[in-house]
Amino acid sequence: MGTIGLYNKFNNFQENNFMEPDFENLPEDEKIKAENDFLKMKMMLENGAHFGGMQGDGNGFDPAIENMFLKNVMAFENNYSREQKVIKLFDKIGRPIQFLSVSEIPESEMDAAWEKLDNYLQLNNICLSACSPKVTAKELYRFTVEELFDHEMDDFGMPGFTCHFTYDEFYPDIEYENTNVAVDDCIKPILSKDLMEWMTYFKTENLTLNNHLQLSEEGFREKVNLFKQAYDQMDDLEVMVASFDAIENVCTVKGDYAFTALVEKESIQLSGKWEVAFEQNADTKYWDINNVQIAGIHF
Repeated sequence: MGTIGLYNKFNNFQENNFMEPDFENLPEDEKIKAENDFLKMKMMLENGAHFGGMQGDGNGFDPAIENMFLKNVMAFENNYSREQKVIKLFDKIGRPIQFLSVSEIPESEMDAAWEKLDNYLQLNNICLSACSPKVTAKELYRFTVEELFDHEMDDFGMPGFTCHFTYDEFYPDIEYENTNVAVDDCIKPILSKDLMEWMTYFKTENLTLNNHLQLSEEGFREKVNLFKQAYDQMDDLEVMVASFDAIENVCTVKGDYAFTALVEKESIQLSGKWEVAFEQNADTKYWDINNVQIAGIHF
């Protein structure tokens, strides 16, 4: 059954309160796939869900496993819409009184204190983690008892559901985050053989690549991929970070690179310095790459 047919059936279901389509006359494998497509369409129209494709999208999932997953998600959505309540985390975990303020705990006992608090949170289906390696056990403990305890959260009633919090979402480490983006989502994709496709952390216009100014996202990608075509292989890439600088809403990450390129069986060693500049979007507060300079590379 095609997507349009499923869409029409779903519209009839919504407007006339009919039962969901009957797929019983289909072979077993086709029945599951058809039901999966219908469930996706239902979730898209009711909850704004997004899927990479509908029928035959080649996502690699076993249809039966995907069917179970979709039904679990819908059960969660239904439970959430019926029972959504807001509660302070402190109340959610039983208003514990055994956790002292951070100033009352000796430095030598700080790691053990955080481990005890972390275990208590997990027993109550709360998980707190940090991405930045700069965040210490002491800071995680302080943040939990002084701030997270007072944080309001949705009171989910589903058994086994764990609510995850990330410290960095409250206190972003711009140096850590933008340095990782500069290396993993910019320099490495540019200096590897695979075609550059995703530019999640880039501006969509007015990009600079070496001496090329005011590039669109597509124009930037075309120049990078054209550069890659000059080499048969690009291997042994090393990307080092040398510095990070930030002033107000702009920041720059600098470093060095080296890799081996193969052209008609001839090995070439390429190396040089790189620089990735970001600017912070005034509305979203996200940091977007707007300028990439890679010495020794001709785009």
